[in-house]
Amino acid sequence: MKSRAPTSSRAFTLVEVLVSLAIFSLAVVALSSAYLNVISGYRDSETQRDRHENWSLVRLQVLIEPDRSEIESGGQITLPDNSTLRWTARIEPTELADLFALELSGEISGAEDWSQNERLMLFRPEWSDPGDRDQLRADNRQRLSENRMP
Repeated sequence: MKSRAPTSSRAFTLVEVLVSLAIFSLAVVALSSAYLNVISGYRDSETQRDRHENWSLVRLQVLIEPDRSEIESGGQITLPDNSTLRWTARIEPTELADLFALELSGEISGAEDWSQNERLMLFRPEWSDPGDRDQLRADNRQRLSENRMP
């Protein structure tokens, strides 16, 4: 009787192939998820940049407007994506002559709601009433003189 020499099998078993396919599938899912997160991050970053640019445009429009009543009436800007940014402003005098506090608010309504609020301090002598300006200056002088006296 002839005995056969043991032959070594050089092929993969079905279980080994299935395990390797499962590992490969998990790696593909993880990498594609990471890729989609990166793309989403870029898109969000671009959206934030666009919103910041739009808000800077509103702020600039308010800062260059010399007429107080025009600013207080608010306004709107049509954006490149055809949405509308509506803004309002409220101006209040401060305790210092010719210095005003400006509350600027804006919002975009539509598919993506967005709002922004900002408080600015503006030095605008042309907005001051001369009588109020003189009274504020006198009050500040009196306050300073009281603080200097021991």
